[in-house]
Amino acid sequence: MWAFVLPAALYVTAFYAVPVVNNVVMSFREYSTATFYTGEAPFVGFDNYVAVLTSDLFGRLTFNTAVFTLSSLTATFVIGLLLALFFNSHFPLGSVLRALILLPWLLPLIISAAVWRRMMDAGSGVLNQVVTGLGLPAVPWLTDPQVALWSVILVNVWVGIPFVMVILYGGLQEIPDELYEAAALDGATGVRAFRSITWPLLQPVVLVVLTLGFIYTVRVLDIVLALTGGGPGNATQTYATQAYQLSFTEFRFGTGAALSNVLIVATMLVTVLQLRASRRANDLAG
Repeated sequence: MWAFVLPAALYVTAFYAVPVVNNVVMSFREYSTATFYTGEAPFVGFDNYVAVLTSDLFGRLTFNTAVFTLSSLTATFVIGLLLALFFNSHFPLGSVLRALILLPWLLPLIISAAVWRRMMDAGSGVLNQVVTGLGLPAVPWLTDPQVALWSVILVNVWVGIPFVMVILYGGLQEIPDELYEAAALDGATGVRAFRSITWPLLQPVVLVVLTLGFIYTVRVLDIVLALTGGGPGNATQTYATQAYQLSFTEFRFGTGAALSNVLIVATMLVTVLQLRASRRANDLAG
């Protein structure tokens, strides 16, 4: 037994536990570029955490992260579920269309973001060409603080839909057709069949999708940096992007580590609450 467990334990320790522990240690010290030459990183206690939590930007980061995560997760799940139900009906060329929808998920994120940035260009982007062609005013997709966050959410939803669709489609394939046939004899079709058969049996898969989707979305970095860099005026700045900028732009590694630890703790709390709520719902349903 240990022969099977030990390699996995060593992998998790080396690539997950050690970096997390080092990040926690770094958050309690004053790390800078000079530290890599002198080796000196004075212990500062909770000063880095205090600096993060009392920053004028922290409230904005919290709001942006919450809106970005909840909006992206909701839209991605709803659209992914609808597409999974659509493709579950089996029709000619369905497999081809399903493969085409996977393209956003297969492309490198930095390339997808670069293409969308070009499409959303206020002056020559194809989106504004369509908008103005309809007689509407051009939209400052990435330059207006009121619009930029929703533009980033749009791109993130586009990237995440294939993942949700594939997982939910796999879950739908596991539901026996005999259940629908038996329900049809009792007049349970369409919405009633979905409510009585599909949704209850799909809930374990839904839990996996929502949990993984939340963990992925809350830490999205590359899309935001490639599209807006956190701007304009911090309108698209999130915990993840700010932690990156503190560490690798301002070289305040200790403060960046503290903010990333805040993100880790917040993610763990929300995930645990989500799992408990889902388990409670399943117990009540059972």
